[in-house]
Amino acid sequence: MARLADYFVLVAFGPHPRGSGEGQGQILQRFPEKDWEDNPFPQGIELFCQPSGWQLCPERSPPTFFVAVLTDINSERHYCACLTFWEPAEPTQEAASAEDAADGEEELEDGGRMRLSPSAPAPASQLFAPKTLVLVSRLDHTEVFRNSLGLIYTVHVEGLDVSLESVIGNLLTCTIPLAGGSQRTISLGAGDRQVIQTPLTDSLPVSCCSVALLFRQLGITNVLCLFCAALTEHKILFLSRSYQRLADACRGLLALLFPLRYSFTYVPILPAQLLEVLSTPTPFVIGVHAAFQAETQELLDVIIADLDGGTVTVPECVHIPPLPEPLQSQTHSVLSTVLDPELELADLAFPPPTVPASSLKMQDKELRAVFLRLFAQLLQGYRWCLHIVRIHPEPVIRFHKAAFLGQRGLVEDDFLMKVLEGMAFAGFVSERGVPYRATDLFDELVAHEVARMRADESHPQRVLRHVKELAEQLYKNENPYPAVAMHKVQRPAEASHLRRAPRPFPRLDEGTVQWIVDQAMAKMQGAPPAVRAERRSTVPSGPPMTAILERSSGLHANSARRLEVVRNCISYVFEGKMLEAKKLLPAVLRALKGRAARRCLTQELHLHVQQNRAVLDHQQFDFVVRMMNCCLQDCTSADEHGIAAALLPLVTAFCRKLSPGVTQFAYSCVQEHVVWSTPQFWEAMFYGDVQTHVRALYLEPPEDRPPTQVGEALAQEEPPSALDVASEQRRLWPTLSRAKQQELVQKEESTVFSQAIHYASRMSYLLLPLDASKSRLLRERAGLGDPESASNSLVTNSMAGSVAESYDTESGFEDAETSDVAGAVVRFINRFVDKVCTESGVTSDHLKGLHVMVPDIVQMHIETLEAVHRESRRLPPIQKQPKLLRPRLLPGEECVLDGLRVYLLPDGREEGAGGSAGGPALLPAEGAVFLTTYRVIFTGMPTDPLVGEQVVVRAFPVAALTKEKRISVQTHVDQFLQDGLQLRACTFQLLRMAFDEEVGSEGAELFRKQLHRLRYPPDIKGTFAFASGATHTPGRPGRAAKDKGPSLRTLSRNLMKNAKRTIGRQHITRKKYSPPSWEHRGQPPAEDQEDEIAVSEEAEPSTLTPSAGLKPADRLTLSSLVERACCRDYQRLGLGTLGSSLSRAKSEPFRVSPVNRMYAICRSYPGLLIVPQSVQDNALQRVSRCYRQNRFPVVCWRSGRSKAVLLRSGGLHGKGVVGLFKAQNAPSPGQSQADSSSLEQEKYLQAVVSAMPRYADASGRNTLSGFSSAHLGSHAPRARVTTLSNPMAASASRWTAPRGKWGSIRVSGRSGGPGVGVDVGSRLAGRDVLGPPQPNGAPPDSGFLRPQRAALYIIGDKAQLKGVRPDPLQQWELVPIEVFEARQVKASFKKLLKACVPGCPAAEPGPASYLRSLEDSEWLTQIHKLLQVSVLVVELLDSGSSVLVSLEDGWDITTQVVSLVQLLSDPFYRTLEGFRLLVEKEWLSFGHRFSHRGAHMLAGQSSGVVPIFLQFLDCVHQVHLQFPMEFEFSQFYLKFLSYHHASRRFRTFLLDSDYERIELGLLYEEKGERRGQQACRSVWEHVDRLSKKTPVFYNYMYAPEDAEVLRPYSNVSNLKVWDFYTEETLAEGPPYDWELARGPPEPPEEERPDSSAPQSRRRVVWPCYDSRPRAQPDAISRLLEELQRLETELGRPPERWKDTWDRVKAAQRLEGRPDGRGTPGSLLASTVPHHRRSLGVYLQEGPAGSTLSLSLDSDQSGGSSASSSRQAARRSTSALYSQFQTAESENRSYEGTLYKKGAFMKPWKARWFVLDKTKHQLRYYDHRVDTECKGVIDLAEVEAVAPGAPTMGAPKTVGEKAFFDVKTTRRVYNFCAQDAASAQQWVDRIQGCLSDA
Repeated sequence: MARLADYFVLVAFGPHPRGSGEGQGQILQRFPEKDWEDNPFPQGIELFCQPSGWQLCPERSPPTFFVAVLTDINSERHYCACLTFWEPAEPTQEAASAEDAADGEEELEDGGRMRLSPSAPAPASQLFAPKTLVLVSRLDHTEVFRNSLGLIYTVHVEGLDVSLESVIGNLLTCTIPLAGGSQRTISLGAGDRQVIQTPLTDSLPVSCCSVALLFRQLGITNVLCLFCAALTEHKILFLSRSYQRLADACRGLLALLFPLRYSFTYVPILPAQLLEVLSTPTPFVIGVHAAFQAETQELLDVIIADLDGGTVTVPECVHIPPLPEPLQSQTHSVLSTVLDPELELADLAFPPPTVPASSLKMQDKELRAVFLRLFAQLLQGYRWCLHIVRIHPEPVIRFHKAAFLGQRGLVEDDFLMKVLEGMAFAGFVSERGVPYRATDLFDELVAHEVARMRADESHPQRVLRHVKELAEQLYKNENPYPAVAMHKVQRPAEASHLRRAPRPFPRLDEGTVQWIVDQAMAKMQGAPPAVRAERRSTVPSGPPMTAILERSSGLHANSARRLEVVRNCISYVFEGKMLEAKKLLPAVLRALKGRAARRCLTQELHLHVQQNRAVLDHQQFDFVVRMMNCCLQDCTSADEHGIAAALLPLVTAFCRKLSPGVTQFAYSCVQEHVVWSTPQFWEAMFYGDVQTHVRALYLEPPEDRPPTQVGEALAQEEPPSALDVASEQRRLWPTLSRAKQQELVQKEESTVFSQAIHYASRMSYLLLPLDASKSRLLRERAGLGDPESASNSLVTNSMAGSVAESYDTESGFEDAETSDVAGAVVRFINRFVDKVCTESGVTSDHLKGLHVMVPDIVQMHIETLEAVHRESRRLPPIQKQPKLLRPRLLPGEECVLDGLRVYLLPDGREEGAGGSAGGPALLPAEGAVFLTTYRVIFTGMPTDPLVGEQVVVRAFPVAALTKEKRISVQTHVDQFLQDGLQLRACTFQLLRMAFDEEVGSEGAELFRKQLHRLRYPPDIKGTFAFASGATHTPGRPGRAAKDKGPSLRTLSRNLMKNAKRTIGRQHITRKKYSPPSWEHRGQPPAEDQEDEIAVSEEAEPSTLTPSAGLKPADRLTLSSLVERACCRDYQRLGLGTLGSSLSRAKSEPFRVSPVNRMYAICRSYPGLLIVPQSVQDNALQRVSRCYRQNRFPVVCWRSGRSKAVLLRSGGLHGKGVVGLFKAQNAPSPGQSQADSSSLEQEKYLQAVVSAMPRYADASGRNTLSGFSSAHLGSHAPRARVTTLSNPMAASASRWTAPRGKWGSIRVSGRSGGPGVGVDVGSRLAGRDVLGPPQPNGAPPDSGFLRPQRAALYIIGDKAQLKGVRPDPLQQWELVPIEVFEARQVKASFKKLLKACVPGCPAAEPGPASYLRSLEDSEWLTQIHKLLQVSVLVVELLDSGSSVLVSLEDGWDITTQVVSLVQLLSDPFYRTLEGFRLLVEKEWLSFGHRFSHRGAHMLAGQSSGVVPIFLQFLDCVHQVHLQFPMEFEFSQFYLKFLSYHHASRRFRTFLLDSDYERIELGLLYEEKGERRGQQACRSVWEHVDRLSKKTPVFYNYMYAPEDAEVLRPYSNVSNLKVWDFYTEETLAEGPPYDWELARGPPEPPEEERPDSSAPQSRRRVVWPCYDSRPRAQPDAISRLLEELQRLETELGRPPERWKDTWDRVKAAQRLEGRPDGRGTPGSLLASTVPHHRRSLGVYLQEGPAGSTLSLSLDSDQSGGSSASSSRQAARRSTSALYSQFQTAESENRSYEGTLYKKGAFMKPWKARWFVLDKTKHQLRYYDHRVDTECKGVIDLAEVEAVAPGAPTMGAPKTVGEKAFFDVKTTRRVYNFCAQDAASAQQWVDRIQGCLSDA
C-alpha cells in the first residue's frame, strides 16, 4: 500500500527578494508540516508551479492544471499536480509589482497576457495574483489528482458546507495499492466518489493516451526518429504551449522505450529559471514552453520536437542510427496500419463496410504493442548471452555484447551496438537479467512468441492480429475493471472564476489536518501491513538466438565440402601423414576465411586435446600454429564469433618439447593479433569461465539425491543452465541459515579469485612475446603502452632487481627492454584485475594479494620464455623411428637377446588402450623386447603421438611364464605384421607382441627357444637365483674354516652321507621321489618378500642344548638344526626341551625329538619335531608308516591360553586308524590280528590326548559330529556387523566370552552361503543347512560346543574317512570334510588368469563379462572354503580342544590351513618377524614343494603351475582387509612375496624340502665369513635391507590388541578380488623389483635445479600407467620423506625411518599432548571408546603436508596379561580413529565460539574456544568438530581479564560490551563474544579458573 498524496502545498505569489521584475512563489502552507521519514519534501516546488515565472494578471484567468515531474537524488520521481487559479492581488503584492514594473522590463507571456509597464498605465481594475494548490505524490494518477484538487477548489469557490481541513486530511491519509489489478473507491468527505484502478503489473508503464497523442502530433517517421535518438542517448527537447501536452509527450516517449528504462535527465516541464540545464553535456528528455523557443536556437546538439507544429529538427552534427533492416521497414508498415486502418483498403475496387476505428486509448495500446514486438525481435535470445558472475549475496550479471551481436548477425549495426553500450541497456541487464523474479508480458513475449513473429513477418494480417492481442493485454493491465462506476466529483459552476470570490483561499488550520493525519497513522500502525506477495519464478530463457537477417558471406560461404577439407587436414596432421596435410593446407587456409570453417577447426582441435595437454612433434606443431594464426587474423578485437575464445584453451594445450625440461606452447606463436590486447575480450572470457565454475559449484550436491521418477528423469536429461541454477539458488537463499549463506558467499568469492589468478597467467602467456626484444609490438597494441599505471603502490617492491623499478615509471615509452615489456603487461593485467574483481565482489584483501602476485607471474613467465626462445632457434631434426629404449637391469642380470623391435598390442584390458574409462591410448606401443637371464622386458613408446613421450614398460620374470602362444596379427600401424607371440605369466602379466618385419621369423623363433631354455633349466643350478652374482665357486671351501673345525659345506656332505646310510629301504635321490598320482604341479605368483631361510645373526642364543648322549657329528648337525626357524618358534611357544629319554623333564607334555635329524623317517619334514613326551623315538618309525609320505602327526603350535595344540600330518593310508575306528570297541590285547603299526598309531594318538591338560575332564563329553546344530563359535552371540558409516553401532554387540573378533568390514545383503549342517564336515562341504546362518559367514546363534568336548578333533578328507563311526569311548573325534584338490586349484588359477588378464577384448564389453568369468574360475569359492575350515579350527582350539589337520599328503592344503589357523590365533605371526617365521616353519621346513608346484625345472614342465602358496597369501590378504590394524606388514608385503615366490630371483622359494636344500648345500651356506661377499639371495634378507631404507612393507595402522583371535567373515560376498591380479604400472613395469623402480617421479620442488620453466606441484596420474602410491604416497610416508630431506638439507646424516617412527610412538605414549603442536610426528591422542577398533578403516592418502590425527600404539607383547596395561594399550590404539570422534572430551570445562583478533595487521576470525581447567589452558580450534588445536593460551601467563573496545574490522553486529581482552605476559588478546551476556560469562569462567589456580 502507498499514500495517494504525500504532501499538500499552497503556493502564492510573492515579491522577488532582490527586487527584480518578477515575483516568486511562496509556500503559504504545507501539510503535513513534518517530512515523512520515507519521503522527504521535494525542494523547488515553487519554480515548477509556474514554469514561466510568477506574474500578476490584469484579468481573472480560468484555473489551469498540469502535472510536473521532479526527480530526487535517489532517482525517484515525484509527480507534482498543480492547480492554479487567480485571486485579486493584495495591496502589498500590487505595490511590489508596480516597483518591479518600474525597471522597464516587459515581455509577452502566457498566451499574450500583458505585464504592467510604465508605458501602459494600470487600468483602474484590480490586478490578479496566481495561487497554486499542489499535490505531491510518488504515484502517477493524473485524473485522480485533477479531481481531488478540483474538489478542493470547488469547496472553496462554491462555499460548500464542508471543512477544507477534513478534505485535505482525508486526501493525505488515503492509501491505495501499488499494483495487482485491484480497485479502490475513495472519498474525500465532500459527497464525492472516485474509483482508482491499479495496474496488474507495476513493471509495465501506464500511458493512458499519451503515445497515441504523440503520434498524432508528430507522425510515424518523427516518432521513430525520437525513439532511436532516445535509445542511442541523444538530447531531446519538446516544445509546446501546453504544459500538459509536454508532460504527455515525454510520458509517451518513455512508454515506447519499455522494457528499457530511461536513466538520464528527465524533466517534462522545465521552469524558465532553469533553462541553462539545456547546455548539460549528458543526454536528456526535457519539455519547455514554446514561449522560450528563441532561447533554444543556439543549442547545436539537441534534437527539437515541436509538438504544436509537428516537426522534429535534427542538427547536422547529430547522427541518429536507424533501426536495423528489415525491422525498420516492418515497424513503419505496421504503425501506419494501426494509425490508419483504412490504408490497406483504400485501393480496393469494392471496399468492405468501414470498420470503426479503435478508441484513442486502445490505439495507444496498439502502438505500444508494435514497439513491444520490436524489442522482442531485437533482443530475442538475450538471456543466452548473460553471464552469472555471482549468485549470492546478490546476483551479479554481465552481458556478452560481442557474442550477442555476432550471433544475431548485427556486428556492423550501429544502432544495436549503441543500444547495448547504453545506460538503459545496462539497467535492463541488471534488472531483467535476474534469474528469479516476477515476470511480465515482455518476458513471455521474448521467450515464447519469437517463432510466431518470424513466421508472421510476411503476413500483415497475422501481424495485426498479434498486435491487437498484445494491445488487449496492455489495456487490461491499465484497466483491469472495464465497466467501472463513474466518478462523482463536484465541479465549480460555469465561469465561476469570473465571479467575485467571497474571500481569498483561507488559511487552513494546521492542527486539524495534522490530527486527521495522526489518527489515520495510528489506525495504520494497528492494522497488519498489507504486503502483496510478489509472485516470483524462474524467468524463461526462450529459444537460442538466430540472426535477424541471414546474410550469405558471398565468396566464402561455407559448404559442407569446405568443412570436410578442414577435418581431413587436421586428422592427417595428427596421424602423422604430413604429405597429405601439405596438399590440403592451401585449401584449408582459403576455407578459414569463413566463420563456420573457423568454428570447425576449433572443434576438431579440441578433440585432440587430452587432459589439457597435447604434445606434438615439430611438423605437427607448425601445421597447427599456421591454422590457428589464419583463424585469428580475421578476428576483430571484439571476437563476436567466439573464435579467439575457443582457441584460448587450445593455445595453452598444444606444445612441443624442445629439449629436456623445455616445452614450447602454441601461445608463443599466435601473439600477433589485436584481440589479445582487448580488455573487453578478456572480461567476457573471464565472466564466461566464472559462470561455468559457479554453476559447477551448485551442481555437485544433487548427485546424492534419490533417483527421480522416470517422467522427471526424462524431463531433466538436459543439465540445467547457469541461469536455472542461479534461479534455484535465489529461491532457496532466504531459507538458508546465516552460516550457510556466508559459506556460499565465500565459496563464490574464492571461485572468482582463483579464476582471476588463472586469467592473470593466461594474459601473461599471450601478451609477453617469445623474444623480449619484440616489445615494440606491445606498445603498438591498444591499451598496453598506456602511460597510466594501475595501482603502482601495490605493484612495486614485489619483484627483484631492475624489473621492479620499471613498474613505477609513468611514461611507458622507455627503450625496448624486458623491463618495459614486463611493466606494460603488469599494468594491463592489473587494470583488468581491478575491473573484474571490483565488479565481481572480490574482497580487498584478495585484490591486494592479486596485485602482489601479478608481477611475479609475469617475471616467472619471462624467465621461462628465455629458455624456450633459446631452444627454439636450434630445433633437433625429426627422427623417423623411435630409438630403442634400453631397460634397466638388476645386478647380475644379463641380456640374453638384445632388443627385438616389436609392437606391443592391446589385450583384453581396456585401461592401457584408453577404453571406456578414457585416458591415454598407451597401447599399441612401438619398441623392443629384451630377454635377460631373469626377465622378459618390453620397453617402447605409444604409437599414438597425442599421448606424448611416455615410456611404456611391461615385464615379468622368465620363471613366471605359464603359457606361450603364437598369434597372427594385423594392426592399424602401417605394415602387415605376420608373426606374433602372446606370453602369459603367473604374475598376471601378458605380453601380446607383433614382431617388426626387420626381426623376421628366424629372430622370432630364436627368441622362443631362448625363452624356453631359460624358463625350464635342466637343473636348479641353471636358475637366476644361482647363476647371478656369485663371487666364488659354490663348492670351494673357505680358507678360514680349516682351523675352526669342519665347514658348513663339509657338514652338509657328511650329513647327506649319514642320511643315505641310515635311510635304508627308502628312496635315496630326489629323482626317484614319487609324489601321489593325483597331484598336479603349479606355482602361485608371489608379491611381497619375507626373511631369509638362514637364521638371522641377531637370533636369541638357543636354549635347546644338544644332549651329551649324541655323537660329535650328530651334535654339530643338531646345533645347526636348533637354529632353524621351527626350533626358534617351538622355544617361543614353550613346546618342550631337547634331550635323551633319560634326562627328559617329566613335567612337560611334549618334547623336541631329533629322530629325523638325518631325514631318515620323513625326508619332507624338518630335522627336529615336537612329539608327546611319552612316545619313544623308535616308535615313531612305525607310526609314520600309517601316513602318506611318512608325514606322521607332529605338533606345530600350542595356544598360549587354552594350551590346546595344533598338529599336522599327511592323510592316512587305507589301513590303519580307519580300520581301528571301525571296530565297535577299543582294541584289546587279545586282538592280535590288528596291525602293529595301527596299534602304534592308536598309542600315539592316545599319547597326544594324554598330553592335553584337560584330558581328565573328557569323560561324558559330547561328540562334535553328533549335533544337528553344529556351530563354529563356542558360545558367541550374533557377530556384530558394522560399517564405517555407523561406527557407534558396534558398541552394544561387543562380546567378551571368546577372545577375538569377527571381521566386520561390510554388510552383505545376502545371508551367508553354507551354514550349519548335520555335521561340521557337511557344513564345510557346502551341503544344505538346518540352522539359520548369519550374514557374512558368521556362525549361527546356537552354540554347538558344550562345556565337555572331545580332547582331539581330526580334520580329514571325507572320501578317506567314509563309513567311519567314531567310538564314543575314544577321546578323539573325526571331522570329515570335502576339500578341493591341487588339480582343481590349477584349473581355477588358469581361469582366474584369463579373467583378470584377458588375451583379447570381451565380446560384450563392460564389467558383467569380467565378473562372470571371475565367478566361473571358482577362485573365490576356494578362498572361502579355506577360510571357513581355518575359522572352524580356530574355534576348536580356542575352546580348548586340540586339532589334527590330516589332509591330502600334508604339504598343500594342510599347510594352507595350519598356517592360516596360526595367523588368526597368534598375533605374533601377524608381525613381520612372525610371518617370516611362519612361512619358514610351515612352508619351507615342513616341505611344501615349491619347485614342483612352480614347475621350476624341465622335469616339471608338463605338470604346470599350481599356486598353493599364492592362494594362502590371498587368504592373508582377505583377512588383512577385514582387520587392517592387526598386521604389522602392509598389503604391498603380501604382493611382494606373491611376485617373488614365482620369480626365482631368490633362493628362498626354490626346491621342495630342507633335505634337498641341504643336499645342495644351501641351508647353511650363508653363515661364516663368505656371507658378506655374496649378492642378496634370500628374500628375507632383501626385505630387511629394504625396510631399513623405506617403510613400504610397514603398515602404519598397526595397533594390535593383546592375544587377539581373528575370525574373518568368509562368504564370497565378503571377499574382494586382490588388486595384485588386476593392477599394473606401464610406466616402470612391476614395482616389486625395488632397485629398478625409478623412485619418486619428480623430486620435491625445493630440490629441483633452477630451471626457467615454472614447475607445478600438480601432476597427472594415469590409471594403469603411473604407480599411484608412488605418485601420491600416503601422508605418513610423505612426512617421513620430508623429515629425511630436511635433515639432509641441514647437513645431518638422515635418521632411519623406523627409528623416527618408534621415537614418535614412544613420545606419544609418555605424553598425549592435546594441543597437537610441534613436529609432524606428535600426533593427536584421543579417547575414542574401544568398540570402534575393529572397523575396517583405511588410512586415507592425501597430498603433501596432510595433517594426521592418528594415535600410534606400541608393539605390545602378546604375553602381557595385566588388565591395566591392556586397557592402556587399547585406549591408545583406539585413538587411531580420532577422526571419527567429536570434539568433546572430559577436559573441556567450558567451550563456545568467540571472535579473536589476529596478531598485528590480521583480521578478526571466529574460532571455537575450549577452557580446560585440568590443564589450565584456553585452547582454540577452527571449528567445533576440529580435532587439531590451532593455538593455546596458558592461563598461568594471564595477568588480567578486562572489558575491551571494538577495533578496526571487528564484527559490526555485536554491541560494545561483547568485547573483552585477555592480557598475558607476552601480548594482549582481543576477543568478541556473541553478545554482552556471553562475554561476561567467559570473563567469569576465565577468572574462576585463575582464582582456582
